[in-house]
Amino acid sequence: LKIIGISAYYHDSACCLSINGEIISAAQEERFTRKKHDSRFPINAIKFCLNNSKLKLSDIDYIVYYEKPLLTFERLLETYLAVAPRGIRSFIAAMQTWLKEKLFLKNDIKNKLKSLQRGLDLTKTKKVILPELLFSEHHLSHAASAFYPSPFKNAAILCLDGVGEWATTSAWIGLDSEIKSLWEISFPHSLGLLYSSFTYYCGFKVNSGEYKLMGLAPYGKPKYADLIKQELIDIKKDGTYRLNMKYFKFHRGFEMTSNRFYKLFGENPRKAETEITQFHMDIASSIQSVTEEIVLLLAKSIKKETGLKNLCMA
Repeated sequence: LKIIGISAYYHDSACCLSINGEIISAAQEERFTRKKHDSRFPINAIKFCLNNSKLKLSDIDYIVYYEKPLLTFERLLETYLAVAPRGIRSFIAAMQTWLKEKLFLKNDIKNKLKSLQRGLDLTKTKKVILPELLFSEHHLSHAASAFYPSPFKNAAILCLDGVGEWATTSAWIGLDSEIKSLWEISFPHSLGLLYSSFTYYCGFKVNSGEYKLMGLAPYGKPKYADLIKQELIDIKKDGTYRLNMKYFKFHRGFEMTSNRFYKLFGENPRKAETEITQFHMDIASSIQSVTEEIVLLLAKSIKKETGLKNLCMA
């Protein structure tokens, strides 16, 4: 069974080829285009994976996309309707992108694959037969990426990110070839987006500069950790949480945080390429501390809930 998995159109487009459950090759599109975090359809990465195994696209049984775009579209509509009329400019911009491109993603992917097939087919056959195209849920893709390559026959699985279709944090059980959902926390309550809010606040680029925030954390002290837990996020004993959305704008606008957020910490967001002060180091240390606390609480509660000793994370 030959499967090509692809991610595209958000950040870091990539392709992976697996044959009978074994990963044969994988590559990110940016490695070929030299464009950092390239989000375009991973045509070069797919070519690499096929050529590496001397395969044609017609030899592949399934092409699997990493999420379900229509569920993401549903989330956007419901979120904007819930906060309307605020966020109208952001809503219009998002709808223009979706109506032009993302809403018809299935056709777009098929057209890209047909073009690729024609380019690889030396006989220049007019008729193109594509592998079956399937769509996985975003967090299921995360869970699979952690569990299937692991050495474990069974394991608890914890996934945390910004947001998938709706899920932002999810727990699963993996047993042999099966992955079963336990529970999830849904948008807009997101540990990933909380962390990205501080990435934004410290003057780094969201979905790109989070590693800089993490790297900055050891230079500071977690002076604001208690304030974050008192005002920004309500953390339960089992690690589950809810954000205080009064401090955030990522669900309704172009910015991550609100003026209330800046007043809480007493400074406006740092502008990119300006001086990094001890304040920013302490802020980074504080959100790093809170993030680690939540992840450890979640891991412990999943162990207690499942009784499993093995943990996979994505």
